[in-house]
Amino acid sequence: MADAAVLPPARPPFNPWPAVIFVALIVLALLFLAPTAGVLLSSVKTTREIALGALWSIPAELYLGNYAEVLANPAVHRYLLNTVLVSAPATVASIALGALAGYVFAKLPFRGSNLLFLVIVSGMFFPPQVILIPLFRLFNAMNLIDTLWPLIVIHTAMGIPICTLLMRNFFATVPNALREAAILEGANEWQVLIRVALPLSLPALAVLATLQFTWIWNDFLWPLIFTQSDEKRTIMLGIVNLRGQYSVAWGVQGALSLIASLPTLVVFLFFQRYFIKGMTMGAVKG
Repeated sequence: MADAAVLPPARPPFNPWPAVIFVALIVLALLFLAPTAGVLLSSVKTTREIALGALWSIPAELYLGNYAEVLANPAVHRYLLNTVLVSAPATVASIALGALAGYVFAKLPFRGSNLLFLVIVSGMFFPPQVILIPLFRLFNAMNLIDTLWPLIVIHTAMGIPICTLLMRNFFATVPNALREAAILEGANEWQVLIRVALPLSLPALAVLATLQFTWIWNDFLWPLIFTQSDEKRTIMLGIVNLRGQYSVAWGVQGALSLIASLPTLVVFLFFQRYFIKGMTMGAVKG
């Protein structure tokens, strides 16, 4: 009997969806990067070129005078310093308070702790615009308007819910055997937190440090409400207030926008190793 003819394997049906999704992601990435590209192009052009409508064209010659003007401007130095004086303490304070609260909720539960935890976390969904007038009246009565203290206090308070949520969830994954072993060795709860729990929580701390610093650094609303003089403005307000002699200095604003984004980029690169690990915590089991 003759051998049956060997038929080639059937081709799987063509599935266009991977190609469609890939193209859609490319389009979304280009749309997301378009504003950054526009700012970059405007920062290396003169105001005259931009006014003539040549924003999206590649310049024949790079104009770096915008960066020189920004770096030589004393007001820009003051804006950057004010932003650092707000971002650094508010980030540290919110993470520290969130870590303390998260450890208590995860390892030292008490009667009503779950309800209190829900109350704190619900602050993440509270629209800040609702409390603008009460906070302004409060800080005005305390003579703190046009100072940096309202910004530090508000960003610290608004960062506590997300910090508490993330740290509580992370501390819940730390085995209780480590805590019990440390207590048997004579450590108190504070020493357990500092020497055992926090060293293990570097990924979570890196995520919070990156997110909190970025949110506070890029904030525009609260400085607009609580600062009035040019000496107390932060970098985001400074970008808006940079103007030319007769018109808006688009090139200078573009240069300052890129310079203002560098600190957040540096923070992300510094915590990148732990940030990626922290963002993927709990993504797989086992």
